[in-house]
Parts: sequence; C-alpha cells; structure tokens
Amino acid sequence: MLLLELHDIIQNRREITEFKDTPIPADVMQRLMDAAVLSPSGNNLPSREFIVVRNKDTLAHLADTPAALSWVKNADAAFVVTGRPDISKYWLQDSSIACGFLWLAAVNEDLGGAFGAVYHAQDAEETEKRENFVRRVLDIPKDRHITAILGFGWPASHPGAKTPPENSGLVHHETFQSS
Repeated sequence: MLLLELHDIIQNRREITEFKDTPIPADVMQRLMDAAVLSPSGNNLPSREFIVVRNKDTLAHLADTPAALSWVKNADAAFVVTGRPDISKYWLQDSSIACGFLWLAAVNEDLGGAFGAVYHAQDAEETEKRENFVRRVLDIPKDRHITAILGFGWPASHPGAKTPPENSGLVHHETFQSS
C-alpha cells in the first residue's frame, strides 16, 4: 500500500477525468469504502450512505446526469454519496465530509478522481432534476438526498501538485479582514 504524508496527499489531489482502462483491485476498493464509512459525522449518526458502481453500462447511464458528469463513463468505479435528513439535520455536512475523505483516500492509493455535485443547495429545481435522474438509475429511495458522485480510476496522466497561492485572501487571522 502506498502511503503518503497527508500534506502531500492534499497537494496531489487534482480533478482527474481521464482514466486508464485498468480495474481497481478489490483491496483498494475496500480501503476506499472504509474511508467513506469511517469519515466523521455529527453525533456519530449514520447520516450518509454510499452506492458503489462498477458496471460500465450503469456508469455510462450516470454520465448522462444533468450535472456535467460525462467523465464518469470512463471511471472504473463511482461512489454515489447520499444523505439521510431523517437521521440527522447535518446530513449535507456529513456526506460532504465523507466525499473529501473518500477522495483523499483515493489519492493515497494513487488513483485519480473527480467530483460531480448532484445536490445544489441554492437551486431546488435543479437538485430535483439531478436527484430524480440518479434516483431512477440506481433505485435510490425518496428519503435520501444525493450529494455527489465521485468517479475513480487509474489516471491517464498525472498533473503536477498544486501549490497554495500566496496572499490569496482566503485565510484571515483573528478577525475577518477584507483585502
């Protein structure tokens, strides 16, 4: 197992949408699933669930989700991350944190990945359109919200590591200071 320092993993996380046609081994998939379910959640409630998709026809169908997910058809696997508002009012935060853990775990395995938002917090109509599409493809119950689809595979190329911009105005100290 490839182990990187956490900072290196964070810097090397890039959006990868071109993948080699090489399967992800079962042990790697298991570690990704473990990372997802071990991610923190408010009050340790099971407010998020995951659907792992490996079937190429299903991946191709998910690529048609009205959320710019055409790249998912080339992934070896996709994780559909859902939230349970019936279990926790923090379902969106919990499922979003799980997405981050999952993506960083994939980078640790030297996989490439991409994130496609399904839930659109500021557009209920768009959310309904996207969720209904994914719901039909995967038979997801109506009481789940669909946060995102993450696709993973062996990257066709490796872009360089990201470097944080200097004085970007994104980090403030002690109080909020406009730049």
